Amino acid sequence: MTESLKLSPLDGIHRALGASFTDFAGWDMPVRYSSDLAEHHAVRTAAGIFDLSHMAEIYMVGPGTGAALDFALSGTLSNIPVGRAKYSLLLNDEGCILDDLVVYRTGEEEFLVVANAGNRFVAVEAIRERARGYECVVRDDSDTVALVAIQGPNSFDILDNIDGLDVDGLAELGYYRCISATFRGTAVVIGRTGYTGEDGFEIYVPATNAAEFWQAATVAGDSRGLQACGLACRDTLRLEAGMPLYGHELNTSLKPVQVNAARAVDLTKDDFVGRDGVMAGVSADAAVLVGLQSDGKRAGRADYAVQSNGRTIGTVTSGALSPTLGYPIAFALIEPDFAELGTVVDIDVRGTAIPATVVSLPFYSRKARA
Repeated sequence: MTESLKLSPLDGIHRALGASFTDFAGWDMPVRYSSDLAEHHAVRTAAGIFDLSHMAEIYMVGPGTGAALDFALSGTLSNIPVGRAKYSLLLNDEGCILDDLVVYRTGEEEFLVVANAGNRFVAVEAIRERARGYECVVRDDSDTVALVAIQGPNSFDILDNIDGLDVDGLAELGYYRCISATFRGTAVVIGRTGYTGEDGFEIYVPATNAAEFWQAATVAGDSRGLQACGLACRDTLRLEAGMPLYGHELNTSLKPVQVNAARAVDLTKDDFVGRDGVMAGVSADAAVLVGLQSDGKRAGRADYAVQSNGRTIGTVTSGALSPTLGYPIAFALIEPDFAELGTVVDIDVRGTAIPATVVSLPFYSRKARA
């Protein structure tokens, strides 16, 4: 382990469970405990518990917070009701993506903004700068808040049976909603959100209580198929669900319209950072994000070339042999002339051209499964 890597407040638990670790955005995080496939299937069929304490938690409080967020982010946050969450984007002046975020409204004048680990300081600095002049306090609580996710079909039953978790209205909590609760007397926030394509919850708990919460959740999940899951299976789960990953499908050279994220931009707002850049549009030949599906077992991986008649037309941004579907899937940024559904291209997989078809997203949906 590199000494400079940050450790999760759950690090001791992960090591006791025999986890393998990886450097993720400067954090020493569990990549797997048993096998990627077993953990992936546990989430799809029962439940998985994840440590996401590397994520950034930015609290914003004050009567001007809604207006500040409307200016700082691409979406309109001031009109979402208390107890709701919303996906949004942090753009630069050119309208390109600095980060993608989830914003929870936890009170009339209180919001929780959750940013990606690798963009913590970029997001905090940008939001803090953009909130100047508004009656709003921006507080980076990333080092004092742990994030535990419980995902999968059994996630509700597990959460509902955690000893010491006191929450009213959990059964009525809809998707992209949040609720305040207590765990053994300590305030926590529960969001019915996730990054797996399954029903699930993300629980924001003080770092000092994280290990106690994890252990209580493990006891509740023991008879309900709960399995500790690492970042490797989280990646295949989100890929199947058609969810982008910053640094792969999103970056500072791409605008929302290129990556199927235009819905996260509210152009009815008179002013927000990046509006002019978004309005300027993109060139006619700007790359667009598509889903690709192949036959066989050989999957395209990030940075593999996408070709047509031997000419490179794009690049795979994420790819894997789908554990749920049994065939290779990938995200790719390609020339728009090849982005129509049903178009067949090739992925250069270590010198072999593997045919792949442009398909609609997501690759997997629990609704379709049901």
